[in-house]
Amino acid sequence: MLRALYSSGTVSVVEQTERAVVPLRFLLVLSILMAEDILLYWGSGSPPCWRVMIALEEKNLHGYKSKPLSFKQQEHKGPEVLALNPRGQIPTFKHGDIVVNESIAACMYLESRFKSQGSQLMPDSVTEQALVLQRMFECITMQKKMYDVVFYEWFVPEGERHESALKRNKENLTTELKLWESYMQKLDKGSYLAGKSFSMADVVCFPYIALLVWFGLNTERYPRLGEYYELVKERPSVKASWPQRLENPQDQDNINGL
Repeated sequence: MLRALYSSGTVSVVEQTERAVVPLRFLLVLSILMAEDILLYWGSGSPPCWRVMIALEEKNLHGYKSKPLSFKQQEHKGPEVLALNPRGQIPTFKHGDIVVNESIAACMYLESRFKSQGSQLMPDSVTEQALVLQRMFECITMQKKMYDVVFYEWFVPEGERHESALKRNKENLTTELKLWESYMQKLDKGSYLAGKSFSMADVVCFPYIALLVWFGLNTERYPRLGEYYELVKERPSVKASWPQRLENPQDQDNINGL
């Protein structure tokens, strides 16, 4: 019976059950049924994968199917992933017959599809939405500048590396981090990236801030970002999805000197 109700329309069923104040056990079973139709291919330590996992936890979709893949063994380039994602990238996300392969798009899909379940990640206020969206897409800039430093030796062939280029990349990342620090300074203590409530901006951006800290970012130089990191890392959705790879800090000279 529950599966029949779920098949008839997930969102409407949840809304109806919440209004009727049905037993919590009913909603729990229903959320499990919802999660059973979700499949996520992911890799440990990948911020794009992690953000989708955080979103799944925030929407109470704890029982979703997941397939961890090895980047080192190029498992994400295998036929199983390529059949769903011709780019051969992860995360690769599937819900029933729907496939969404871009991580931010997958997070937005989850918020839209399960809007009335779990945490509300996009605020109702248009003004608040604007700031959440702004921070979400600014995070793409932070990601690029971080990768230009952290993975410089990975992306740039040895014969094409120049100290001046790496120095410039470090300066660009430092400027970017100072900008994010200034954003946090304008908010009250204990705030998230877009205000007092945890939002999609945090789902999208936190994995990169956590990766910077893992690489040895000196949070004493960016105290408000450091406070933000300490706040969000204790959130249940983040703790439940924390990558095993990030359990042991790895100082990198290119980062800890910023």
